[in-house]
Amino acid sequence: MKTTEPVLTAVPVLDETNALTGLSELPRPLVSESPLLDAYSAAVTRAAEQVSRAVVKIDVIKPGGTGDRRGSREGGGSGSGFIITPDGFILTNSHVVHGAERMEVTLADGRRPDAHLVGTDLDTDLAVIRIYAPNLKPVCLGDSNQLRVGQLAIAIGNPYGFQYTVTAGVVSALGRSFRAPSGRLMDNLIQTDAALNPGNSGGPLVDARGKVIGVNTMVILPAQGLCFAIGINTAKYIAGWLIKDGVIRRSYIGVGGQTAKIHRRLVRHFQLPNETGMLVLGVEPGSPASRAGLREGDIVVEFAGQAIAGIDDLHKHLTGAQVGVRLALTVIRHTERLTLEIVPEESHAKPERN
Repeated sequence: MKTTEPVLTAVPVLDETNALTGLSELPRPLVSESPLLDAYSAAVTRAAEQVSRAVVKIDVIKPGGTGDRRGSREGGGSGSGFIITPDGFILTNSHVVHGAERMEVTLADGRRPDAHLVGTDLDTDLAVIRIYAPNLKPVCLGDSNQLRVGQLAIAIGNPYGFQYTVTAGVVSALGRSFRAPSGRLMDNLIQTDAALNPGNSGGPLVDARGKVIGVNTMVILPAQGLCFAIGINTAKYIAGWLIKDGVIRRSYIGVGGQTAKIHRRLVRHFQLPNETGMLVLGVEPGSPASRAGLREGDIVVEFAGQAIAGIDDLHKHLTGAQVGVRLALTVIRHTERLTLEIVPEESHAKPERN
């Protein structure tokens, strides 16, 4: 039987299973990559495209800065922000614009409209600025109370001046606490491993649907994957007051805490309206909370006659109207329900407004 050397051809043949073989030599038409993207890539791409038009770059000039490249380092800096209303209100971090003598905002399409500071709140590291330009595309705000550890988190910003960069990761933890620039404890922060750089400060953290779930605020530089964002529910509340009054006048009781679940038996036994409350993680010495007898481990369920379902609820009720007023504070301590008397003081953080 005569044998021949195998020859590569561009003609398909049938193998023993009647399957076509030899097609690898055939020329293939170019195929669009879009249908081949996996679900993860598609989600990140879709969210980034939806939000990126609302992300802005913020350059600040502080006293002593010259406005050139060297002066920007010495007397200024840059950060990110995002448009939250069609009429030009932008949310960012307080530390991005704090002490700014002048601000320059660059939109995603390259426009540089006039901008001015509406107000800042050092206690939550949030600020609102306003620009005047037509055809603005605001973001869609989500609900940070619905977040779950492990869900997709996408950070968008302008690190080091590079316009529109995207990093993706997951929500690593919830309920983190850190000190704000004013010294006040910032509660209920979102921890994510989506990589952040200094220029990302003030940019949006979004979910897979493109809804903003947080405001990127800080990164622990010596660590890997320890990045934090302010929950958007807190940001919406603070932004509303800054837009309305330009300042946040609030009372202070001196506790750090986070939203926590209450055992179902306690909820039923005490007929509580919510299954969650504010877990006290720390009490500052000499503070109103300390004088009232509040302890670490207590769960606050009511303040001034209002049900407290978490840290955001308590923040909402600690307004300027509560300063110097003797109020009832109801807590769950172990298996007991206690009512304490507390007199909030005015927060010493100084608001800033241009």
